[in-house]
Amino acid sequence: MKLNTNSNTYILAYASLLVIAVAFVLAYFSQALKPIQDKNVALDKKKQIIAALNIRDVNDNQVEEYYNKLVEADEIINEKNEVLSAGKPGGENDGFKLNGGDFKAGKLALFVCNVDGQKKYVMPVYGMGLWGGISGYIAINADKETIYGVYFNHEGETAGLGAEIKDNQKWQQQFCGKHLFADGNLDAVALSVCKKVDNPATQVDGVSGATLTCDGVTRMIHEGLGKYLVFLKDK
Repeated sequence: MKLNTNSNTYILAYASLLVIAVAFVLAYFSQALKPIQDKNVALDKKKQIIAALNIRDVNDNQVEEYYNKLVEADEIINEKNEVLSAGKPGGENDGFKLNGGDFKAGKLALFVCNVDGQKKYVMPVYGMGLWGGISGYIAINADKETIYGVYFNHEGETAGLGAEIKDNQKWQQQFCGKHLFADGNLDAVALSVCKKVDNPATQVDGVSGATLTCDGVTRMIHEGLGKYLVFLKDK
């Protein structure tokens, strides 16, 4: 019996088989490439953490070396400053594995670092910009009151405007030395991004033309570091 290649049945069957075949191939390559993708994601995360420690422009081969050298522990704590997991030097299995969902659930990553013999603490923060999610890492000095460095990232802010929170290193460097708290009030994070700087100790000049993104950065800092208040007040 001759197959009618013009029939609806044949066309539907052919299309279905083609879709199944394509889906199988895509699934296969997705699984095959997943270890490489996971490795790249982890590498980028380490690069962001060490960027918050003011170590930038390192090639991929150097990232692991710096991360392992600087990070003494990737702890997990909660808002009561109770240690849920102690982590380990150059850790990748405790605080390092946490994401924004864990953060909202109260599991907080705390990277305990040593830079030239001085202790630093790096904390992740998450928020929303104008067009999508923003995130960052904030490095605090051992005094738990002053900023050592920051690195911010975004999912889809406008190039030349909101995207400057990631792309403009000089803007990020404005945070260095800023104070977390104002007037000795340890119950609320005062560090903010503003249109007009009235208090240079706790305020950073915003990105011109990106008010909403900068407001998002301020909320992210206040809400994010707010979860670490008990830790920050524990001297």
